[in-house]
Amino acid sequence: MSHLSRTKEALAKSGYDALVVSSEVNQRWLTGFPYTDGLVVVTRDRAALLTDFRYIEAAKASPAAAEFEIIMPKVRMSEAAKEILCETGAKAVALEEETLPMAAEKRFADTFEGMTVSGGASALIDALREFKDEGEIETMKAAQAITDAAFSHILEWIRPDMTEKQVALEIEFFMRSRGAERAAFDTIAVSGSASSRPHGVPRDVKLEKGFLTMDFGANVDGYCSDMTRTIVIGKADAEIKKVYNTVLAAQTAVLDVIGPGSGCRKMHLIADKIINDAGYAGCFGHGLGHGVGLYIHEAPNLSPRAALSKKLIPGQVVTVEPGIYIEGKYGCRIEDMVAILEGGAYDFTQSPKDLFEI
Repeated sequence: MSHLSRTKEALAKSGYDALVVSSEVNQRWLTGFPYTDGLVVVTRDRAALLTDFRYIEAAKASPAAAEFEIIMPKVRMSEAAKEILCETGAKAVALEEETLPMAAEKRFADTFEGMTVSGGASALIDALREFKDEGEIETMKAAQAITDAAFSHILEWIRPDMTEKQVALEIEFFMRSRGAERAAFDTIAVSGSASSRPHGVPRDVKLEKGFLTMDFGANVDGYCSDMTRTIVIGKADAEIKKVYNTVLAAQTAVLDVIGPGSGCRKMHLIADKIINDAGYAGCFGHGLGHGVGLYIHEAPNLSPRAALSKKLIPGQVVTVEPGIYIEGKYGCRIEDMVAILEGGAYDFTQSPKDLFEI
């Protein structure tokens, strides 16, 4: 079933007559066409992609043309959307409550005078996007394959006299050269004392001895991959080895059991207990993982704050990324990306987890 068909099916059960979609991510998910200016209007019996002169030729030639009316309005986009809504008799219109600025929401409400305009489109589409179909899974496999190749490359390329920024830029350049649209997010490459910061920013300084944490991913056809590997600059002492092996044991324990029906909070607590029992209580301060898709962070979350009733369901893609961070000293994280499937789970991530010393 196509994304549009799934959306129309959900729309019919929602109480809304139409969705007006303005965010680039949800427009791309619905249509398969990446563009940055326009609207997608979905009613119970119509679907239209509204764009301007810059994109109209590409839109007409794209797969979106098989399911969507491709329209280049001669009036404002919101006015063109209103014409479609009026023609279909739509009365209850849902906008994207998560991404639409308040000023834009007011403009839509003013334009759609006589209709009931509210939020609700984000919740409806996000709930559908949480579950990836076979095509999305294959695209994310391709993104992760590029990410894995980048790690193999960096292990051969890196030298201790390089800077963190050089490492981050080389990772991103390699992924782009292998077919990624872009990096899925700003690459993290932090060493020594800076590695204690889970989302540290690469510095223009030579790599410090100790841990070097690299968190990066590729974006392919809009879909993200996400992986973290931690290596050692210099020789690993006994404490570094203990930290690394504890993080690896915590991740392995989760990967051994994760699958459909696994509790989101329980998965976090499995890793947290192993880290605490090893003597690092308070050093794992973030959630175990998060959903990945067109956004690098999306539902569901593997977190101590997840509802006890929240269970993993086939079609979801999540990260498993425990870490230990000792303030002012160093930190270590190991992250894989996992698809929840019927009867089990598939680990996208093929990069080795040996403790490499550079």
